Amino acid sequence: MQTLKKITAKAQSRKGAAKELQKRFSLRFLCGFAPLRQGLILGALLSSLTLAMPVIARADASIIVQQSPLAGFQFYDGKARWDDLKPGDALTLVRERDNPHDANAVRVEWNGSRLGYIPRRENADVARQMDRGAPVKARIVKLTEARNPWQRILFEVYVDL
Repeated sequence: MQTLKKITAKAQSRKGAAKELQKRFSLRFLCGFAPLRQGLILGALLSSLTLAMPVIARADASIIVQQSPLAGFQFYDGKARWDDLKPGDALTLVRERDNPHDANAVRVEWNGSRLGYIPRRENADVARQMDRGAPVKARIVKLTEARNPWQRILFEVYVDL
């Protein structure tokens, strides 16, 4: 795997660097790499971003870490807030280290209202990066009026470059 420094050296412009980074890393997260490998790649990327900053400092780019359905929608404030939600809305991720049901729990909130959680099978890498202080963010991708609560909100976790 090429280092981040080599990738940014290949890119001619800030926009090119952002596209190159997204192509090399984003697709790996979405194509089913093992969770441990994802965490290692994400950790290396986040710790190496300072190398790329002079090249892509003003680029409006982000790396999508994962897309997930919202877990627990039916148990929290999702129904009450449904009419106010829209695709693109920023979500707040809150790490719950003391959660008795899941040691890697990451709560998902919208404007201070708890909507649910990152699904347990997909939260370990995000929890680990949040524990390390990484600036992970989330936003709503798709809203669907479905009977199944797991299909109602699709959101993505990402890192700004």
